[in-house]
Amino acid sequence: MKTVEIRLSGRVQKVGMRNCVRHIAGKLSIRGDVMNLPDGTVRIRATGDPIILDKFISMLYGCPRALIRDIGITDIQYIPFPDFSVVRADEGPD
Repeated sequence: MKTVEIRLSGRVQKVGMRNCVRHIAGKLSIRGDVMNLPDGTVRIRATGDPIILDKFISMLYGCPRALIRDIGITDIQYIPFPDFSVVRADEGPD
């Protein structure tokens, strides 16, 4: 098991991206969280088997209405998330 931080840029806010990410994570039993950042990007922290994490990342491109221009992936210290959650910031829901 490992944890990665994924940064998505492009048209990724106000298009239902966070709920799409949560749905994909649920299908693959990925644990972690997703939130919109003030700079217009989306941050995902995901914990799972490395092969499943690769599949998770590739499936992000299938989110409808989103247009991902860039994905940055960084290995971070393992975090044992209890589930996968959408973290809501002050900007309101999708």
